[in-house]
Amino acid sequence: MTVFLLIAAGALAGVAGALLGIGGGVVLVPTLVLGFGVPLEEAVPASLMCVVASSCAAAASYVENHLSDLRLGLTLELATVAGAILGGLAAGLVAPAGLAVVFGVFCFYVAGQMLLLRAPREDSLEEYAVGNYPLGIGGSLVAGGLSALLGVGGGPVKVPLMSYGMNVPFKVAAATSNLMVGVTGAASVAAYAFRGHLRLGLVAPLVVGVLAGAAVGSRLMPLVPTRVLKRLFAVVLLWVAAQMLWKGGHGLWPNLWT
Repeated sequence: MTVFLLIAAGALAGVAGALLGIGGGVVLVPTLVLGFGVPLEEAVPASLMCVVASSCAAAASYVENHLSDLRLGLTLELATVAGAILGGLAAGLVAPAGLAVVFGVFCFYVAGQMLLLRAPREDSLEEYAVGNYPLGIGGSLVAGGLSALLGVGGGPVKVPLMSYGMNVPFKVAAATSNLMVGVTGAASVAAYAFRGHLRLGLVAPLVVGVLAGAAVGSRLMPLVPTRVLKRLFAVVLLWVAAQMLWKGGHGLWPNLWT
């Protein structure tokens, strides 16, 4: 029974990751920890492995449908990797609890913007010109640093960044983010595997579900109206915000009484 539940959880994460460009980790990690009792140090690498699988399963379909912007993705991914390296170096100097609270408030703000405001190129997939590269590169640096410091993938930052700040259609932003999170996840999971935290018995059924879910999600995404995708993305952002505020609150609350 547990194997089938893991496959189902992986399928849900695969659909969410492919539809919204977030990789599915924000769904999978709390599901594994709270629902299956998996230790966090094992849930994170299992989730990262599923992010790689989801990205690989959806990337071919998005490239074939001309949804992924490869040049933009490679440019922003270089900045994301640089940010992740800087975040790893700064891990001992930054208070993760305070950073988690700030990031949680930011996610609430972005979710509100996505629910209330239209992006400049929300519905059109016609020819577009990517703009404001300095903002995109700077935002990707921040996304990479947050990924290293908080264990949050860059999708919740990079999708609205591309859509609202760089004149990229929302569906192209989600497809391009899906491509990037796979590269970042592959680099991160190697470190966990080297330390012996990657449980193949846990990963195998999850990947089966993720591959199936991502294949379905990548075919659904071009058909789903952009406004529906935006609302789903806003719900995921609210979920991420709640996790970050909970994590940060646990770290800050005891200090208020000392």
